[in-house]
Amino acid sequence: MAQATLGGGCFWCLEAVYTQLRGVEQVVSGYAGGSVPNPTYEQVCTGRTGHAEVTQITYDPAVISFRDLLDVFFTIHDPTTPNRQGNDIGPQYRSIILYHDDEQKRIAEETIAQLEAEKRWPNPIVTEVVPLTAFYPAEAYHQQYFENNPFQPYCQFVVAPKVAKARKAFADRLKK
Repeated sequence: MAQATLGGGCFWCLEAVYTQLRGVEQVVSGYAGGSVPNPTYEQVCTGRTGHAEVTQITYDPAVISFRDLLDVFFTIHDPTTPNRQGNDIGPQYRSIILYHDDEQKRIAEETIAQLEAEKRWPNPIVTEVVPLTAFYPAEAYHQQYFENNPFQPYCQFVVAPKVAKARKAFADRLKK
């Protein structure tokens, strides 16, 4: 098994998408990229801890590659908006790849360069590519949030459309 740590706005969105992919064994919502040890959701929401909302994905690289995970990542969020995803504003919602080793760093940088060359977006990609120094799981009520709260308004209007987009774009990679 391998791990990837990605932040692309609200962690509920990423978790809801990645849990549906073949080869993904576990997805944990949490915080990374900041300076405060063991931050709480309330602390991260202030934007002063430096953390981003992220998901840590445990996956089988024989079934799904890190590059495959990045293809999904760059499909389900806008990597061109600094510190923002839709109406979610603040550094905790930034686009970030926290690599676990030099190979992940290389793949992330190559993927971003390729996407920039293809001009997939009208604005430049601002996704940070930084080493993972610490990951802190979010509080229990954030885990499997979409699964447990599908009728919550944020889930219906923000998470569900991203899940639908991913299910359509990556139908061949979904768990049965």
